[in-house]
Amino acid sequence: MAARKNTPKKATRKKPVRRRTRNHNDIITFLLVIAGLVTLCIGSGLAWFLSLDIPDIRSVDDYRPLVTTTLLDRRGNFVDAIYEQNRIVLGYDEIHPLVPQAFVAAEDGRYWEHGGLDVWSIFRAFINNLKSGRRSQGGSTITQQVTRALMLTPEKSYFRKVKEAILAYRLDKMLSKEDILSIYLNEIYLGEGAYGVEAAARTYFGKTSSRLNLSEIALLAGLPQSPSRYSPIKHFKKAQARQRYVLNRMAEELIIKPDAARDAYNRPLHFSDRKKQKKMNGYFTQYVRSLLENKFGARELLHKGLIVTTTLDSSMQTKAVQAVVHGTKQVQKKADKRKTPQGALVAIDSNSGHIMAMVGGNDFNTSPFNRAVQAKRQPGSVFKPLVFAAAFEKEFTPDHVIDDAPFSIKNPDGSFWKPKNYSNRYFGPTTLADGLIFSRNIVTIKLLQKTGIQTVIQLARNAGISSRLRPELTLALGASPVSLLEMTGAYTMFPNFGKIAPPVAIKGIRDRLGRSFVVPRSAKKEVIKTTTALQVSTILQDVIKRGTGTKARGIPHSAGKTGTTDNNRDAWFIGYTPEVTTGVWVGYDRSESLGKKATGGETAAPIWLDFMKAISNS
Repeated sequence: MAARKNTPKKATRKKPVRRRTRNHNDIITFLLVIAGLVTLCIGSGLAWFLSLDIPDIRSVDDYRPLVTTTLLDRRGNFVDAIYEQNRIVLGYDEIHPLVPQAFVAAEDGRYWEHGGLDVWSIFRAFINNLKSGRRSQGGSTITQQVTRALMLTPEKSYFRKVKEAILAYRLDKMLSKEDILSIYLNEIYLGEGAYGVEAAARTYFGKTSSRLNLSEIALLAGLPQSPSRYSPIKHFKKAQARQRYVLNRMAEELIIKPDAARDAYNRPLHFSDRKKQKKMNGYFTQYVRSLLENKFGARELLHKGLIVTTTLDSSMQTKAVQAVVHGTKQVQKKADKRKTPQGALVAIDSNSGHIMAMVGGNDFNTSPFNRAVQAKRQPGSVFKPLVFAAAFEKEFTPDHVIDDAPFSIKNPDGSFWKPKNYSNRYFGPTTLADGLIFSRNIVTIKLLQKTGIQTVIQLARNAGISSRLRPELTLALGASPVSLLEMTGAYTMFPNFGKIAPPVAIKGIRDRLGRSFVVPRSAKKEVIKTTTALQVSTILQDVIKRGTGTKARGIPHSAGKTGTTDNNRDAWFIGYTPEVTTGVWVGYDRSESLGKKATGGETAAPIWLDFMKAISNS
């Protein structure tokens, strides 16, 4: 029997297993792609959200805008404001109760009900815009307006609208309605450089928002839609129409009665004169600002919201401006000049050094250069009392005699200096008292030689004169330029019995939270002996009674000294009573002659007298 032939079996393929592996890999790849796309979307979304650069405001304390530094006079009255953005931040409880009600009625009637976005208002605005064929209405809520004000970019686009919507939603969830409204009323621009209700109240009406009446509140509440179009200063009729709209809305919302709305609409409005305010206080504000910037820094000053109580006496300041403006016009008229010269005045409390008035020119609005502080001009003979005071400290007496006769001094280059008296006359043996009363140049120069130039310079330094004083005999004639403020400050040592309190403009500083800052003050110091001060004062009283300052007569217990420089380019008078020391300068910025007879006694002394009479009668 034949053997069976064994045939090998065919190997079986595991196709199903290979198919399952491929399917498994496809699923993993698919999932990875999906995960990558999700990650990409999330990352892109996160990057897009971060690119919105939305401010992180979690409480009202995070709202820290640029704010105004407020200056008050010595009695607490408003003087001026320092700002980059004119804004005075108030808490919700500090705001007049009718103010938020008026703005809500005008801008967002459903503010207290919606969640940051008012869909119905957006839809209504959309329909009205379609009907009109233009974008005449917006549906922004107050919350959205807050977000718009806080955005970093001003572009108008749908991208920005998304940013507004996101932040509006966030704000409504994180802040109370009162806090949002508080930010709105402090942030909103209301025209004329005013941000927020408080700044607007002071800008338009010259008072705080707490003192506004219904008529004024309604006018301000009509401005946010378009501050320039509805400006009450430039477009009063349009502003009045908006005021009427606000009053009607308040009546519809039962906030006020219809009769009250009619009365408010018919009530006259009185706007403050900002240019007049700057003309009155601009130079002093500028000076105080420089002091504050030195203490806090220019940038920090604009963020602290400081309330600065100054030494200014507003009544005196007004009279000082009037005296300078009137006096310089009289100088122009007498000299028959086409151009009015500039004038400057500084009034200081003789005892404390407080600056009570400062005028740096005829009009701050046209020329903000402060001639009382920034200008350095030759003081002429008003410097002479310092020479005589230094001599009296060295045991010279008012009865000491010096020969008022011509003489010459050889200069280092071999030439000769031949000083003269202003009158070109010489009077022979002259007492020091008469030398100062009649402002004799020769007597003063010879006295400086005897006293010592460095002695006089040191006394001037001790009296607060920081300008460079040239160590030359021309110092006796006031040839070294100084500022009116430092020269007037030096004179306070005479009514103050030899002591001086350096001029100061700031009494106190606090921030809007009530925290006080230390205001450094230089202590009063003795510059000359009491007997010396009394000797000089007795002589300077005679300057007014019978010397070069007779045009200043009329103020009891007053003393002073005139000063005139070469060719009558600068005219000075510094005088004082026991209470007030006042310095006056008159001249042209380009050092032109004031006129043939325009001496300090003829031009500056009458301005001094006009001012001192005005403050003594008030």
